[in-house]
Amino acid sequence: MSRNITFVHITDLHVGAPGVPDPHLHSDTTTNFRAIMADIKRMNPQPSFIIVSGDLTNRGDVDSYEHLKSLLAEAGLDVPVLFALGNHDTRRGFYSAFFDGIENTSLPYDHDTIIDGIHIITVDSSVPKTIGGAFEPGQLDWLAARLDDHAELPKLLVMHHAPALDEDNFEGEWETLAIADTIALRELLAGRKIIGILSGHIHYDRVSNWHGIPVVVGIGQHNALDPVILGDAIRAVEGASMAIGTIRPSGLTISFAPQPSTRSQISSTPLNEFQARLDAYLASREAAE
Repeated sequence: MSRNITFVHITDLHVGAPGVPDPHLHSDTTTNFRAIMADIKRMNPQPSFIIVSGDLTNRGDVDSYEHLKSLLAEAGLDVPVLFALGNHDTRRGFYSAFFDGIENTSLPYDHDTIIDGIHIITVDSSVPKTIGGAFEPGQLDWLAARLDDHAELPKLLVMHHAPALDEDNFEGEWETLAIADTIALRELLAGRKIIGILSGHIHYDRVSNWHGIPVVVGIGQHNALDPVILGDAIRAVEGASMAIGTIRPSGLTISFAPQPSTRSQISSTPLNEFQARLDAYLASREAAE
């Protein structure tokens, strides 16, 4: 790598089809997305690529993905956009909109590419009809093979669910990659040239040093969770953000670029009621699957 590489990380777009009522959509995500795109267009230099780490839509329906495609075309960015899938996405809806004619729409959306000397590997951690993340049989083997490819290149991993930071916290698996898969991933990545993992899902900005690997989570464009009171309740507030990444020979730098916000409260749910809301959300998804 002969120069610094700049990229943008956005996540949790939660785009919805225009005119379709959605009680689980708590902000104008179309407007939020347009504001983020406008900020990206103002960047100098322009990023080498944009990573979108899942929850592209709120309902996973084809019309919402088509709306996202129209928003990207409207933005007119001449930059590669790399997608991951999250728990709000559906593989059938995504494949139908973005890959017309694909036969098996149940396959995980795993893919990799090289841009400006950076090997970007995206692993689908979404599990249909499940909030938390996990890998299906064969995905870790695929990842191991990709890690062996272009071994000399720095590698950036993308997956919607970040690895669990506490490997004995089984109660928190709804917000992370499953514990067993977290351990397997840690063992697989040990000694590899991993410059960072980019994730979403939890709706607040967070950077962790996970066994020597930076793990970056973004707020997204739907709403933000208030990290001040996460131990007592899940408090959603107004907020949207993107992250600007710079890859230097010294490593990864992340700068968060939030949208203007009053951080006014959208909702507050005691933790003992939160699982019921998750179950209700899953039940509402049946029509999209």
